[in-house]
Amino acid sequence: RMLSGYKPKNDVQDSYKILDLEEGCSLDDVRNSYRNLAKKYHPDSSSGMADSRAFIRVEEAYRVVLSDLAAKQKSDPGEEEEDQFKSKSLQHRHYLSFEGVGIGTPSQREKQYMQFRVDRATEQVLEYRQQRLESRYAGSDLSRAQDVRQSKKVKITQAVERLVEDLIQESMAKGDFDNLSGKGKPLQKFSHSPHIDPMTHNLNRILIDNGYQPEWILLQKEIRETIERLRKSIVASRRKLGEPMTLSEQKQWGRICEQFAEDIRKLNKRVDNFNLVVPILSRQMVHFSTDKEILRARKTYEAVAEKVSDSDRKENEGEEGKRFGWKSSLLKWLKL
Repeated sequence: RMLSGYKPKNDVQDSYKILDLEEGCSLDDVRNSYRNLAKKYHPDSSSGMADSRAFIRVEEAYRVVLSDLAAKQKSDPGEEEEDQFKSKSLQHRHYLSFEGVGIGTPSQREKQYMQFRVDRATEQVLEYRQQRLESRYAGSDLSRAQDVRQSKKVKITQAVERLVEDLIQESMAKGDFDNLSGKGKPLQKFSHSPHIDPMTHNLNRILIDNGYQPEWILLQKEIRETIERLRKSIVASRRKLGEPMTLSEQKQWGRICEQFAEDIRKLNKRVDNFNLVVPILSRQMVHFSTDKEILRARKTYEAVAEKVSDSDRKENEGEEGKRFGWKSSLLKWLKL
């Protein structure tokens, strides 16, 4: 449009009509009307009434109205300066402004504008750090108050320690420590491990001497006692049923096995808890198998039953030997 040398032929009144305005309107009204009509007729808009020719007429009318308002402003004293009515870059061309930074082609200006933004961000970071340091130094009074409170706590702790030391010295002067075992003898360091400092080793020894046991040791002991008790109980239950088992005894044995499986499941939960707290990986335990434990109980029962049958057979043989031995001795006496 600029190369063709086209010049608008509309006069001022027609320009006002194109913008749907009346003479004497304000500059804000002109801008708002132009913005609405540009959204309506601009070729790149998604409006259904987009028309390039209509948009050209609107733009030319906008320029004529701005010139008319500027001329009226010059003739009216006491108004704002002329710069307010100078035509500004159109809204659809604002993306080329780059805040007025740089010269050259749009790509060159874009590079210059990016460097300008980097420099501005650096300045903002420096200002933020400066403000942060100022606020830190401004809060020095609070830090001093905290230091005072901390010093008071230290003084109180030291006073308590001195009081305890005085009480110990007073008890020693009275002779309360004269009857202690090992008086006058050096303390036993009993530090056998070079990888542990003597203080830690001594504390551990004191805890052990007073019956302290870690949690994982107690859990391990409880698990072992529980599995032994369950094994003995299921073997005892099997011995009560006898051999061979009737139909009712088989059902009873099935219920015993189900209860045993439930007890093993609960015991395996304790094993999981033990594995979570045990400090040594090699000390971890595996789950107990219900089938293997029941098979073990059966083998134990068979071994016990076999021992009982062997002892009964030996007793019977001894009784028969005694009986036959008495008869043979009687026959020998009669022969004599």
